[in-house]
Amino acid sequence: MKKLKSSSDLENLRKEILSKRDPKKMCITLCSGTGCRAYASEKVNIAFQDEIKKQKLGKEVDIRRTGCHGFCEKGPIVVIYPEEICYLQVKPEDVFDILSQTIKEGKIIERLLYTNPGTGEKIIHESEIPFYKNQKRLVFGNNRKIDPKSIDDYIALNGYTALSKALLELTPEQVIEEVKKANLRGRGGGGFPTGRKWETTRNAPAAPKYVIVNCDEGDPGAYMDRSLMEGNPHSVLEGLVIGAYAIGSHEGFIYVRQEYPLAVENTEIAIKQAEEYGFLGEDILGSGFNFKVKIHRGAGAFVSGESSALVSAIEGKVGEPKPKYIHTAVKGLWNKPTCLNNVETWANVPLIINNGADWYRSMGTEGSKGTKIFSLVGKVNNTGLVEVPMGMTLRSIIYDIGGGIPNGKKFKAIQTGGPSGGCIPEQFLDLPIDFDELTKVGSMMGSGGMIVMDGDTCMVDIARYFTNFLADESCGKCIPCREGLRHMLKILNNITGGKATEEDIKRLEDLTEVVRDGSLCALGGTAPNPVISTLKYFRDEYEAHIKEKRCPALVCKELIIYYIDPEKCQACGLCVKNCPTGAIYGKKKIVHIINQEKCIKCGTCFDVCPDKFSAVLRLSGEPAPPDVPRETRIKSKERR
Repeated sequence: MKKLKSSSDLENLRKEILSKRDPKKMCITLCSGTGCRAYASEKVNIAFQDEIKKQKLGKEVDIRRTGCHGFCEKGPIVVIYPEEICYLQVKPEDVFDILSQTIKEGKIIERLLYTNPGTGEKIIHESEIPFYKNQKRLVFGNNRKIDPKSIDDYIALNGYTALSKALLELTPEQVIEEVKKANLRGRGGGGFPTGRKWETTRNAPAAPKYVIVNCDEGDPGAYMDRSLMEGNPHSVLEGLVIGAYAIGSHEGFIYVRQEYPLAVENTEIAIKQAEEYGFLGEDILGSGFNFKVKIHRGAGAFVSGESSALVSAIEGKVGEPKPKYIHTAVKGLWNKPTCLNNVETWANVPLIINNGADWYRSMGTEGSKGTKIFSLVGKVNNTGLVEVPMGMTLRSIIYDIGGGIPNGKKFKAIQTGGPSGGCIPEQFLDLPIDFDELTKVGSMMGSGGMIVMDGDTCMVDIARYFTNFLADESCGKCIPCREGLRHMLKILNNITGGKATEEDIKRLEDLTEVVRDGSLCALGGTAPNPVISTLKYFRDEYEAHIKEKRCPALVCKELIIYYIDPEKCQACGLCVKNCPTGAIYGKKKIVHIINQEKCIKCGTCFDVCPDKFSAVLRLSGEPAPPDVPRETRIKSKERR
C-alpha cells in the first residue's frame, strides 16, 4: 500500500474509495459491539453470510459489521441502508425473512420494528425512534456506519481530513488556539480545559513530550470509551495525532483495559492501517511531522484511571496515584511533559478542526460546549449510550430519550459521574446538564455514567453499595481514603442492618470531610459524594433506618420481614414449593404461613407469588401480624 504524501493524495484516495461504492446499493449494517455480541450478533452475522450465498444476493446487497449503535438493550441491531430500515433484537432465524422479504421484495417485517410503548406505533427508520431522534450524535454517530476494521470506511466519511488540515494548513499554535476557542473540556471526569492543558504541555521546557489516550474506564455500568474505541478507533487516533502535533510530541500511548479485548483488537488493526497509509510514522502526509503510538494494556484497577496512577502503570510500576506537586502536563511519564486525555476528548478534536471552533461553541451552555456521551442505565425503559448537547435537561434524557421509568413507577433519583458521583433527587429533573451545574447540586459529570433509580430504591443502600465498591478499589496508599472509606462502610452496614445509633450520622459526616479533604488523589477526594448527596437529599431515609428500624423502600434485608396476607393468599402452593429453607407451611387450599424464625429473607416467595394474588408482603418497622388459627386458614369454599 502506497503511503499518502499530501492532502491531494488523501482526497484522491477518498474519491477512489467512493467510486467503488454504489450509494444506491443496499447495505445491511449489523451492530457488532460487545453488547450486541452478548446477544449473539456473531450467529446473526454467520446466518447472513450463509443466506446471502444461498439466495445468491452477493451482487444486490453488502453486509457491514459496525460498532455499537447505542440502543444496547434492543440488540442485535440491524439497519439497512439507504432506506435506514431498522430491525431490533434480530435472531439468526430472522435472517431468511430479512433477505427474502425486505431485500428482495422491499417489504417491511413489522415484528422486528421498534414499537412505541406509549402509542403502539411501529417505527421503520432508526433516526425516527425516540431513543435516537432526541440525540445529537456528532462523536458517536459514525459508529453505526463504519466497519471499525476498515480504514477505508473512515476515509470515505472524510476521515483524516482534519489531520491533513492541521498538519498542512495550521501551525501547532493555531491548532491549540482553535481548541481553546472551542472550549473543549476533558470528558474523562475533571472537565479541565483541553486547550490549556495542551498549551501547558507544549510550553513545558523538557523533552521528549508524550501524549496518552486514557481508555481505562472503570465505572460500573459505563462503557462510552470502550464503544468508541471498539467502533471508531480512527477518530481517536486522528485526534491524538493532531494533539501530538500541536503539543510537539512524537510518541504516544493508548492505555486500554485488558478486559476490553475487542477494543484492543480493533485499535491494533487501526494503528497498523494508519501506519500503512502514512497517518502514523515518519513524515506524515508529507508534513515532516513524525509520530508513533503504542498500546498499553491495563490490569483493570479502578484507580488506574487516575492520571498519575496511569502514568505509573505505563512506566511499569504499580498503578497507584502520586502527589501532584507538579502537574502531569509538566512532569508526567518518565518525568517528562505528558498530555493525557480520555477517548471521547480526543475523538472531539477532528470535529473541531474540520468545522471550526465557532461551530463547536454553538452547541452547549456558557461553560460547557459541544456534546457529551452518557451511559444511561438503571430503572429506565430505554438503556444504552446516548449523546446529547450540553445543557439538555435530566428530564429530557430520562423521559424523551430513556422513555421514562418502567411500569409507570415514580422517578426517585439519578446518580451521575460514576461511583464517586452524587445522587440527584427529583427536584432537579429540569437541571441543564453540564460540568458546572452538576457540581452545584453535589454531583459531577465524571466520565458520563447515569444510573436512574425509582421509588423501590433505598438511598442508604445505594450509598453503601458505592462506598463498598470504592473501599474495595482504594489503592490503600493514603490513610484518609483507605481507612476512612472502611469506617464509612462499617457505619453504613450498621445503618442498613438496623444496628446504628443516632450519633452514627454525625460520625459519617465527619468521615466524609476527612476523606474528601485528606485523600491523596481525586478518586479518594470524590469518594464520599454518594454519602454526602444522599445525606443531603434523603436524610429522612437514614433517620428511618436508625430511629424506627425501618427501610422505607423495603430493600434492606435485616429491616424487613415477609408476610403472607391470609385474605389474599389462594393457597396455590408456589411459595411453599420454591422456599429454599422450608420456612413456609400450609397445604393446598389452606392459607400459607411463613415461619419467621426459619425465613432467610431471600424474597423467593415474593417473586413467585402470582401478580394477580400479590399475597406476599414486605413489612418494615413493624412485627408480623400473629398467625391466623388453622380453622380460619381454610379457604371459604372448603369451609362450606
